[in-house]
Amino acid sequence: MTRRPRPHLPMRPAWLCRNCAAAWPCPPAQLHLATEFYGHSIALAFYLAANMHGAFDDLYSLGVRPDPRALHARFLGWLPVTRRPHRADLR
Repeated sequence: MTRRPRPHLPMRPAWLCRNCAAAWPCPPAQLHLATEFYGHSIALAFYLAANMHGAFDDLYSLGVRPDPRALHARFLGWLPVTRRPHRADLR
């Protein structure tokens, strides 16, 4: 019997990975999220932004003053930034 790999999920309120103890979303979690949300990049951005907001609340409740730039880079900074053409550009 083969063991299924443990998922890389956040452990709240510290926002560390339950599997590898790295800051969540860790690289394996990022890969999983990118795969799960493939073709739905806006939904992924909203999901991660909501988790970032939860991390702010949780960390403040622990007495930690989180660095907004660091949390933004951690939760949203790894997403690819692409520009969609405006309708006027398509003419």
